[in-house]
Order: sequence, then C-alpha cells, then structure tokens
Amino acid sequence: MKLTIVGGGGFRVPLVYGALLAKAERLRLEEVVLHDVEEDRLARIAPVLRGLAEEHGQQLPFRTTTDLDDAVEGADFVFSAIRVGQLEGRVADESVPLGHGVLGQETTGPGGICFALRTIPTMVTLAEKIRDRAPGAWLINFTNPAGMVTEACQQILGDHVVGICDSPSGLCRRVATAAGRNPDDVWFDYFGLNHLGWLKEVRDKDEPLLGRLLQDDAALATFEEGRLFGGDWLRSLEMIPNEYLYYFYYAADTVNAIRESPNSRGAFLLEQQREFYAQNGQGPEEALASWRKTRHDRERTYMAEARSAAGDCGEHDLDENAGYESEAMAALEAIALNTRAVLILNTANRSALPFLDSDAVVEVPAIVGRTGPIPVAIGEVPAHARALIETMKDVERTTIAAATTGSRQLAIKALALHPLVPSVNTAREILAGYEQRIPELGRTFAS
Repeated sequence: MKLTIVGGGGFRVPLVYGALLAKAERLRLEEVVLHDVEEDRLARIAPVLRGLAEEHGQQLPFRTTTDLDDAVEGADFVFSAIRVGQLEGRVADESVPLGHGVLGQETTGPGGICFALRTIPTMVTLAEKIRDRAPGAWLINFTNPAGMVTEACQQILGDHVVGICDSPSGLCRRVATAAGRNPDDVWFDYFGLNHLGWLKEVRDKDEPLLGRLLQDDAALATFEEGRLFGGDWLRSLEMIPNEYLYYFYYAADTVNAIRESPNSRGAFLLEQQREFYAQNGQGPEEALASWRKTRHDRERTYMAEARSAAGDCGEHDLDENAGYESEAMAALEAIALNTRAVLILNTANRSALPFLDSDAVVEVPAIVGRTGPIPVAIGEVPAHARALIETMKDVERTTIAAATTGSRQLAIKALALHPLVPSVNTAREILAGYEQRIPELGRTFAS
C-alpha cells in the first residue's frame, strides 16, 4: 500500500505517523510519502518522525517531496491535512469579523467561510490530481472546514472521499464514560453537519441512557460539553450538542470573551509554531521532545474562548485515545481491510437525514467497508436542529459555488445568509476586510 500525506510538514503529522507505526504491518503499508509546499516544514517534521520510530523500536520508511504529481502517483490512500494561508490566514479569519461585532472563529461563522473560499480551489486541484494519477484511490480528508471541503471534492471523486473530524467521537466517548459505560459497548445517535451536530441518544442494547444522564448535574460536570452548556440548557434541548454549537447558542458571550482575551487562538498558535519551526537542526530525540512540549501547550488551549465565556477556566479535556489521527486510521483500516466498523464520518447523506438530498455531505454514523461508508438512517430530528442544518447546508453550498466559480456575489451571499452575520452590509464589509488582509483571496474573484 502507498499512503500519501498532503500537508506532510504539518504540526499534527507525527500523530498520524505514530498511529501508522502501530498499523503498518497489518495494513501491509509499503510506502509513505509526505508532501508539502514548504521544504523547511518537511525538514522540521522529519526528525520528529524518526524520533517516534526510534522510541517505538520500529521502522516505517518515509520520504518527503514538494512535487505533488510525484506524491500522488499510484497512491492507494491520500490523507489531506493542509492549511491554505497558514496560520496567518487563520488570524485574519478570526480577527476581521470581530471588528464588526461578529464571531471570529476558524471554522464557524465568517471565518469558516473565508477559510473555505481559499481552501476549496486548492483541494479541488488535489482531487483532480488523485483522479488522474491515482484512479481508485481514497481521499481521507482532515482539511477544514471538513464538511465543505469533502462535499467539494466529492464532486470529483464521488464516494472515494471521506471527511474526518474527531469532535463527534470525542463527545460520544466522554458522554458514555459519564454515563458509566464503555464507549465501545454502546450506540450513539449522532447527527448533523461538521461542527454542527447533536447527540440525541445513547443506547446500551435497548436501554436509553441519555435521559438519566441529563438529570444528573454531577455527572454532566465531569465532561467538557456538560460544563460548557450547563444542565439547564441541555435538559431544554434534550440532547447534547457538539462543542462548536456553543458559538451559535452563546454567540454574544463568545464575542465578548474573545474581545477580552489578549490573543486569539490563531494568534497563540502562530507565535507558538513560529518558534517550533525555527528550531531546525535538532536530532530525532530532541526534536520529538520539543514537539511534545509544543503539542501539550497547544491542546490545553483548545476551545479556550468558549470555555472562558461559559465560566469554565479549567484545561481542555485531553483524551489520549482520541484525535483525528485515530479517526483517520479507523477509516483507513475499515476500507482497506473491510472491517465494517461503525464510524462517525463526513459522507454523502444518501437517506440518513431525510430532509436533505442524497449528495449533501453530513456527519453521521456510517458502516465502513471496502466500498466506503454507508450512512445509518437517523430518522426524525428536533425542528430547531433541522432548521439550522438546512440553513447551514445552504450556506455551505453557496460557499462552495463561490469558491469554484470565483464569484464575489456568491461569497457575499454565503456570508449574509449565515445566522451569525446580522446584515447584508455587514457581510459586504467583512468580505472587503478579508480581501484587504488576504490579497490572494480578492484575486480569486472574477465578479
């Protein structure tokens, strides 16, 4: 098997490589190729991977390249983990809307739309390369905004693209643990779009568990989402939302918390990773130690603005068994070995959510085997969740159309239709601000 990682100089690539070390023999993995547009980033990450291999006492050879054609040629699987515009782009995504009193966040609100506008054209090019140079290969996408990127690539690769996010599975594990059950032994009724989903039931065989958990404030306080949303609101919803829904339910609180913070999450990561990537020339052991320290500081600040707005000043729940690398490996293994595992993925709806069309990319449980994901039927969902999903799917598709056609008019429409943007004029001003901060974005628009 040949596996290519596009965005191979990215900070989280060692997590993927570490997971591959444990699975390489079982998967008959023969070639790993790391591709990045920046040679310096590849040079910084390579010794970290060698340090991991030495620590595990295993060898999984890899090579690096800046030639995308070479990287993709003949691949069986392609992992995509790119960030177009790097962290400087993320800082703009977060800061521009705040100047207009609107949430600034990486994947939610105007920031997610701008991120998608500059990312989708690059991802479409990658999908076309895979189609032409590795027919039949599977694209497993971690690139955010994962739902929109997956839907755009699906138009080229069909069912051979799968979107990965670790947020739903992390929520499900935490809820099962709070309910006193092994996460591997229960069924999760989770539904929605990427970063816009809800857990509406947890079942141990025929026994529903969520109702009892929602009445137990002490149990709710043991996990992140319980503290974030609070028992009263969760009982009103009769569901547990994905953490990103905090930005919808408590938008004004979050804007205030971000404004009071000395740095945005993106600004923190930019400073941190500049320091990390500047430390070239380290040996494998030193490089691995440096990466681990940086990773710990990075992970404990995840979702910090939402936790601050909610009055939760503790650290983010760190789950060493979680992470997008675990989700990616589970999807890879399920397809390659036909394990028919049940995974929560971003995939074509088919009939999982009956109020959306079959091609709409949704985030739901799916049975995954050699032919890819088969989404599980979710059935009826609460009216407010359905309404928000339908609105956001329209926003997503308008954004995809804007990105693939270069239409400024559609970009403004996508921003104006977003529930967190208060007016058309504000949408116009936000887009103008993005074009000023990110000139490459403006040059992509034909009208």
